[in-house]
Amino acid sequence: MKSFTLRNKEVIIHTEGEICGNIQELTNSPIFERMVYAFMDHIKKHSSLLSDSLFPPDVELSYRSKIVSLLRILTTSSLEEVVKILPDYGFFLDKKNLLHEFVEKLYNFWRRYERYMICHSESGIYSHDQKPYRTFNMTVERLSHLVRAGYRDICENITGTHPRVYRQVDAGCQAGIIAVPKKWNLPSEEYAKLLSIPFIRQLMIQPPLILDPPMNKRTGHFHKIPQNVLSSLVIEGKKWLCYPAQVGKLVIFIYFEECFMGLGCSLANLFELADDDQISKGPDAIYLYGINPTTFPSNLNSETVFFDDESNKILIGFVPGKEQYGYFGYLKKMVLTLHNIVMMKKGILPFHGAAFRITNLDKSVSTIAIIGDTAAGKSETLEALRIMGNGYIADLKIIADDMGSFEIDENNHQILCFGTEIGAFVRLDDLEKGYAFEQIDRAIIMSPQKMNARVILPVTTVDCILKGSPIDYIFYANNYEEIDELHPVIERFPTVEKALEVFREGKAMSKGTTTSVGIVNSYFANIFGPIQYLDLHEKIAHRYFSKFFKTNIFVGQIRTRLGICGQEMNGPQTAAAALMELVGLKRTK
Repeated sequence: MKSFTLRNKEVIIHTEGEICGNIQELTNSPIFERMVYAFMDHIKKHSSLLSDSLFPPDVELSYRSKIVSLLRILTTSSLEEVVKILPDYGFFLDKKNLLHEFVEKLYNFWRRYERYMICHSESGIYSHDQKPYRTFNMTVERLSHLVRAGYRDICENITGTHPRVYRQVDAGCQAGIIAVPKKWNLPSEEYAKLLSIPFIRQLMIQPPLILDPPMNKRTGHFHKIPQNVLSSLVIEGKKWLCYPAQVGKLVIFIYFEECFMGLGCSLANLFELADDDQISKGPDAIYLYGINPTTFPSNLNSETVFFDDESNKILIGFVPGKEQYGYFGYLKKMVLTLHNIVMMKKGILPFHGAAFRITNLDKSVSTIAIIGDTAAGKSETLEALRIMGNGYIADLKIIADDMGSFEIDENNHQILCFGTEIGAFVRLDDLEKGYAFEQIDRAIIMSPQKMNARVILPVTTVDCILKGSPIDYIFYANNYEEIDELHPVIERFPTVEKALEVFREGKAMSKGTTTSVGIVNSYFANIFGPIQYLDLHEKIAHRYFSKFFKTNIFVGQIRTRLGICGQEMNGPQTAAAALMELVGLKRTK
């Protein structure tokens, strides 16, 4: 064990190879002593009866080191044997039940932390990332076994009995990372300070990973700034990691500081890790998430910013490491903002929405995109379609869950649809009852006890998002209007102008996923790139929508009613049923 960091809710262990070989090495490690002292401080701070009974104020200081020594000895000897050899510990013999309670609560105290292990390695044929399973077995898996075994041995040596029920809970680290330094093609020397930050090459998660980040909402959008502030920042490389994300066709280097370790690890359920060849070529964009607030420029109008480095043909985003930005939305949406801007610069139309490919039982195929703001009902309608389509659908492939792009295929006179993410970041409340628990073996759950509780689930593959599927239907997700004779569930737009009018207005009922409330408007339901490059987006949008109509693509709106109180489930289900009818899905006979 090389070193460790203990924060409010996090333990981060750094190692360069094998960790403790046995229970004795574990209990003699600095982190064990630190955790015992932290727990004693915790129970004292909360005026625990356990603290007052086991450590009377007049002897508390002398017993701090004594309790650590006792716990170490109890891994191999019973309490009675310890007292025979060391009579000074006789005090604890009279308080055996309290000592046992102390150990039980200490164990739970440790497990309440979010626990991460970073296996550092040098690049080369003997690097840990060449044999990741062996590395994780020697580190993460071994630590979990040692902590459980140590806890059980100590308890049995206090009580003199064995438990009748054993619970194989995850007692080690919830996530393990293999971090390796890599060389990559720098845009300019200004970016050289990032070379010391290692890249995540493998990541292992013990699901369900349940996190409680400091925030559960995102505010505003990301602002373009006129200068690159990278040179003015202090970056301590040993406190940072890089998650090289494959975001659609692009590669974005996402750098995050230890203060956002849990959120950074959660990227594994959303974006595929780029391979070594993609890393060496360099990124299409860079994002620094968790910058030391004391070094972050104070003269900017916003703290969620990006710079368009046109001379080096790269975008770079910045967000400081403040608690108010400790929400996964700040991580995900900045990355997608950078993606969308790069795509627009290539003349490609990005969209904020869900896209999927349905194969009917008669083998006919329909590709559908539902475009809309956060909580407009995109993912929820797709999920309802998945459930209701049982017996109607031969196959359903997700192309995009939140963001994607359309590309014109001039050779074949069609429009292709691409995605960006392999995962979905969705509200727990808007999922079919019990669905999150069916997927719990893959889930990362955030703030389940709060409003806007979220889950991140893998939902598709890189092959699906990069294949390029010809689009057949494009809908605007209308979550705020009730349905009636004049407002059907699905409505086709008669002209390019009418379609552009609705998409430009971008009207939606806010669901509390951001700090906005009530009816809101956002240009093309996409504040992540298009509003920062409005003129460029207008030209691209007009060209593409004209192509949509020219190639007879169905362009309209679908009323999901997700924003209407009481329609959170029924709305997307009704929308899904209308979709099934529109594309001609038929049940097997």
